Amino acid sequence: MLEKLINTKHVCPCWLCYTFDNPLRKIFHDPVEILSPYVHQGNTAIDIGPGMGYFTIPLAELVGPAGRVTAIDIQQKMLSALMNRAQNKGVADRIKTHLAGTDSIGFNEKADFILAFWMAHEVPDEQKFFSEISDLMKPDGLFLLVEPLLHVSRKNFARTVETAKSVGFVIKESPEIRMSQSALFTLGKKGCR
Repeated sequence: MLEKLINTKHVCPCWLCYTFDNPLRKIFHDPVEILSPYVHQGNTAIDIGPGMGYFTIPLAELVGPAGRVTAIDIQQKMLSALMNRAQNKGVADRIKTHLAGTDSIGFNEKADFILAFWMAHEVPDEQKFFSEISDLMKPDGLFLLVEPLLHVSRKNFARTVETAKSVGFVIKESPEIRMSQSALFTLGKKGCR
């Protein structure tokens, strides 16, 4: 993520991703089950803080050959590992990576779907972060925010949701995702650009 938007002391290091970015995780977080209600063939999607691509690669499979996925992170090591895995899965041509800058995501292509899975708690300036995400959304786009239940209190998650609402997001639903709390957002009138 963004160095100024994310407290880099709390950014998940690349080596730690191997502990939870593995086949056993599918028991709790099946990416296709979680994402398929919202992502379709031909869509454009953005995965913010993608780690090594646990959700990015299934996103690329869901959008199909006509779709595109952008993985955005502040760690080049994560993005490189993600692209190696995408190459092995045969979907690298559908994925592009973007190394975020120090004061902005630095990306301006609109997306049908944006995912921030277990990473928003690393962001010290959530209002700026959500404002930048709203700028990346198509008017009818969806933004899925998922935070870890054991790491982020319900009170803090409620505060995060209120911050997202303050920049124009509207909750469409709260999907049930194991070990997580989540909100699926659309843009309200205030958030449409």
